Amino acid sequence: MYIADQTWPELGDYVAESSLAVVPLGSTEQHGPHLPLATDHLIAEALAREAADRTGYLCTPTVNVGVSPHHRQFHGTMWVDAPQFRDYVESMTRNLAYHGVDRVVFVNAHGGNVQHLREVGRRLRDDGTMYAIEWMWDESIPDLVTDLFDHPGPHGGPKETSMIMHIARDLVREGELDSARDGGVVDLSDAHLREHGARTFYDAVENSGNGVFGDQTDASPEAGEELFEAAADQLVRLLSWLDDQPIADLLAPAHVDPQPGSRR
Repeated sequence: MYIADQTWPELGDYVAESSLAVVPLGSTEQHGPHLPLATDHLIAEALAREAADRTGYLCTPTVNVGVSPHHRQFHGTMWVDAPQFRDYVESMTRNLAYHGVDRVVFVNAHGGNVQHLREVGRRLRDDGTMYAIEWMWDESIPDLVTDLFDHPGPHGGPKETSMIMHIARDLVREGELDSARDGGVVDLSDAHLREHGARTFYDAVENSGNGVFGDQTDASPEAGEELFEAAADQLVRLLSWLDDQPIADLLAPAHVDPQPGSRR
């Protein structure tokens, strides 16, 4: 159920019986010469809408701009600073709580959002508002990713390329797959990401001249369909599990005994 397509009485019927929502989030940032800037939010929205369609749970509009300053040197990349991103997502999620939602899955497709969504989830749980967790599609199916690709790459690689080939193939510049591979970094061991235990870079351009990693020529729409179906299945399973949990078991546990002040 997509919230923006419903009327308010229809949503009243939903929250009278259900209290779970999915919130898709991604980014608008460079993904090399072969993929659109929309890559991450297209993936997040497609998976969230698919899971919502299969289960009947509520899906919100997509947050299209995320925490992406590490891609800022590439034309067109958009970002919001981390504190503003956290505050915005928290505020938006709190209005779901006002309408009766007490558990949320952040369906995320951008690595730069992860730690900030975790922080938002902690804030909402710690004050007893709701239980909100971050879910990253490729982290739900790591074995499949490594089975399909020798060099999947953390950004703009064949896993994301395959997903966009499946979701929106007309947006993939398939004639640029060779240049994406040859102008980027195929093997992460060649990227010199650390020196003496310290991560020495801040921005993607410091490691990859065209902003991407992995072997994009391994991508295919068939692999994308396999990835999409496997990730959507994992998300559906997560939603079902979350809906089954008593809310008291999801919120922050009480302080261990003896309770503060209990012997005063």
